[in-house]
Amino acid sequence: MTRRIVVLISGSGTNLQALIDARLPDTSIVLVLSNRKAAYGLIRAQQSNPPIPTAYLALQPYLKTNPGKTRDDYDAEVARIVLKADPDLVVLAGWMHVFGDGFLDLLYGTAATQDISDSDSMSRKHIPVINLHPALPGAFDGTNAIDRAYEAFQKGEIKHSGAMMHKVVKAVDRGEPLVVKEVPIEPGESLESFAERLHKVEHEIIVEATKNMLDEVKPIQVSLFFSEGLV
Repeated sequence: MTRRIVVLISGSGTNLQALIDARLPDTSIVLVLSNRKAAYGLIRAQQSNPPIPTAYLALQPYLKTNPGKTRDDYDAEVARIVLKADPDLVVLAGWMHVFGDGFLDLLYGTAATQDISDSDSMSRKHIPVINLHPALPGAFDGTNAIDRAYEAFQKGEIKHSGAMMHKVVKAVDRGEPLVVKEVPIEPGESLESFAERLHKVEHEIIVEATKNMLDEVKPIQVSLFFSEGLV
């Protein structure tokens, strides 16, 4: 059976492209969802062969068109869109929005019974969510991690930074690390050069962590055929 991935993005989608190009065996990206309408990653998905379905939902437009709704309501609505795609794994690949309980409780199957509608019934299943973060575990959590690491290097506070894929928990960028790679910062190197090298590492670890997690939650089924006379 095909392993199903939903990828959430906010920008150009280079990490999404790395996943598309990897063509992991028995795996299909079934939805790319963005919280930014102009995200080029949506075009990457649409131009993929075969094209990948896309969706868009941004926080402020959602709140404006749904008076009385909250950020948690938005997060839950994103979760419902994801759940409808019936994924085995959700990958946050440059998703620039911090999820609260409304998203994670539905994906992890921990939402209170009274908070679950009939359409959310599949939310009782635990669906892993993993995230790409351009820093090492416990360092530079949250936004602008690359810039903050580069600044810390200039001050002599660190000698290297890195990138990681981790499980998503309610504490920002504090979930269990899955793949971690250090990236040195060279003396005299520009921020742009450092960021470019780090992004290349991101493209590698997002594929590695996605493959590893899929192999854990939904291993590829291998059929063994035995012919007469074979031991």
